[in-house]
Amino acid sequence: MRVNLPVSTQEYVFPKGETLVSTTDLKGRILYCNPMFIEVSGYEKEELLGQPHNMIRHPEMPEEAFRDMWETIGNGHPWSAAVKNRRKDGSFYWVMANVTPLMQGDHPTGYMSVRTEASREQIQAADRLYATMRAEKERGSLVHVLRNGRLVRNTAWGALAARFKLGPLGKMCMCLAVLVLAAWGAADLGGHNFSFGSTLAWVGVLALAMGMAWYLHSATVAPLFQMLGWANRMAAGDLTQKIEVSRDDTVGNLQKALSQLNVNLLSIVRDARQESERMQVSTREIAQGNQDLSSRTENQASNLQQTAASMEEITGTVKHTAESARQATVLATQATSVAERSNQAVDGVAETMKQIQTASGRIGEITQLIDSIAFQTNILALNAAVEAARAGDQGRGFAVVASEVRSLSHRTLSAAKEIRQLIDDSATKVEEGHQKTDTAQKTMSESLELVRRVNTLIGEIHNASNEQLTGISQVNAAVAQLDTITQQNAALVEENAASAMELQGQAQSVTETVAVFRLDASAPAQAQDAVALRKAMKSSPQRALVSA
Repeated sequence: MRVNLPVSTQEYVFPKGETLVSTTDLKGRILYCNPMFIEVSGYEKEELLGQPHNMIRHPEMPEEAFRDMWETIGNGHPWSAAVKNRRKDGSFYWVMANVTPLMQGDHPTGYMSVRTEASREQIQAADRLYATMRAEKERGSLVHVLRNGRLVRNTAWGALAARFKLGPLGKMCMCLAVLVLAAWGAADLGGHNFSFGSTLAWVGVLALAMGMAWYLHSATVAPLFQMLGWANRMAAGDLTQKIEVSRDDTVGNLQKALSQLNVNLLSIVRDARQESERMQVSTREIAQGNQDLSSRTENQASNLQQTAASMEEITGTVKHTAESARQATVLATQATSVAERSNQAVDGVAETMKQIQTASGRIGEITQLIDSIAFQTNILALNAAVEAARAGDQGRGFAVVASEVRSLSHRTLSAAKEIRQLIDDSATKVEEGHQKTDTAQKTMSESLELVRRVNTLIGEIHNASNEQLTGISQVNAAVAQLDTITQQNAALVEENAASAMELQGQAQSVTETVAVFRLDASAPAQAQDAVALRKAMKSSPQRALVSA
């Protein structure tokens, strides 16, 4: 027997009011399981479909329980008992298992298991019984065994009791035989002497009583067996039976009730199947549309995110440009101030050059005066020399002085000429400097005007950059807000897509659930290939995600 490990002592409480449903093929491989079965087992759907059903078997379950189950359902009868199962994490849970064969004609094609909540009394009784069975197996003498889910004792007395256990017909025969024997005993006690003929009469009465018992059995119990078969087939999901009402009594009324129940279930299940199939088609379209919308929204969100990043870079560039324009404005203002000071300096130089030119003119006038004085001195010296020559020896000293004065006059005149030449040269250079200063002044004025215009333009650029920065910042904020909204929309669309996929899965589960019922007797039973199903589940993306 398969042993699933590890196990723990942690009990998983069965959800109240819930049922766990699964179907298997004849080899016990899972073909369908409802969402609650998946949740309670702790496995994923992809880990269950196509796998042997005994993957949830708890090691403490005795082999005898499953031997009896397979024997019972193999004979086409339902089986029910308390079962302890193991979850994927090793914890355990108790259920009341109800296993019913799915029939195709007179042959089972699979099995359906419906598990409900077991009471605490049922759990305690089953736990004690299974512990006893495990202990008996270890000793090699199994006393407590199951027959059709019922406990019997594997002893001589138990075997004798099982062998002489009477069915409905046997009980009727025994009752009528006791009644006849009691009548015979009462007649004997009443003083009647029985002859051979009378004895034969009583034997005839006993035989008649047996015949009446058989008739009563055929009239009351036998139809119940037929209806029991119908009920079992209905319990297995086969609604294709034609239940004929053959009597007009209580049994007939029961036949009529079963027939009406079968018709009502057939109608309800057919409507449910049709609506679930329509819902599955609609949910598949919705899920596909949501998937496409989710994909497009994700692409839009990605593009918008890239746009937001680009806008942020542009905002940074414009901000840097605005800062550079601001610094350029400051530098242009400083350049304007420097140009204005340079213009003032040039104006000061021009004014100084004018003063130098005026002073040079004044020096020329003084030089001319010196030249005139030297000329007059020279004439006076000549006159003095002439007078000294006339005076003879008395005027010799005066002649020496006159000669010195004349020499000084010549030197003064020579110096005055040199000074005039220097002054003329200086005047020429001063004039040239004055012209150049005027040119420089005009150039500085033009430069100052240009610098002022550049300052004005840079100021306008600065203002435009600030306005551009403000506008782009607003656009960036709007794009960022749009990006946030788009991300939220993308998340919402993804949630909607997930909800649509979940709804599609639920529709698929509903479709698979009602597919258990057979509605058309001429249609073959739907038989899935467990091996192909297991391979499909192993290759599914969800299984790959679970394995990771």
